[in-house]
Amino acid sequence: MRKLAIFNNISLDGYFTDASNSMAWAKMDNDAEFNDFTTQNAQGGGVLLFGRVTYDMMAAFWPTPAASLKMPEVAERMNNGPKVVFSRRMEKAEWHNTTLVRDDLVGAVRRMKQEDGPGMVILGSGSIAAQLAAENLIDEYQVVVNPIALGAGRTMFDGLPQPMTMRCTMSRTFRNGKTFLSYQPVA
Repeated sequence: MRKLAIFNNISLDGYFTDASNSMAWAKMDNDAEFNDFTTQNAQGGGVLLFGRVTYDMMAAFWPTPAASLKMPEVAERMNNGPKVVFSRRMEKAEWHNTTLVRDDLVGAVRRMKQEDGPGMVILGSGSIAAQLAAENLIDEYQVVVNPIALGAGRTMFDGLPQPMTMRCTMSRTFRNGKTFLSYQPVA
């Protein structure tokens, strides 16, 4: 059975988007240690899963020369790796190597988890994360806590119908003040 993880940046007060629905505050910085971590993490392979909003944001940046210049290995992975976007409104997914799934998010992910192949990772995509978390389909939650308080925004778990208990399996603090945490749900 394939594993499904989520990787998200969050603020110190727990938001993954600010009150304007922006994630610009979590942008990459010039910290070599953290950028090396990001590059290593991107080399993990697997299928990238997105909601439409995150997909649009990623598809607008990663195929650009600026992305290739700033983080060439990550750009290579983002542009050429297999991707799935979940959207009821999109007509066609233009970004290279992307499959569009227009309905039954939960059923589609259940089927993908049963297939052979590499793991899957959700990037951003808070509404998808909350729906899949409610169905116990996410095996690992990876978050980077950024040293910023936003005061308002959306959490990854908006709409979660009941509390989820998790256990921390890994943590790492970087010189730039960011902290990586990995959690697994407790059954």
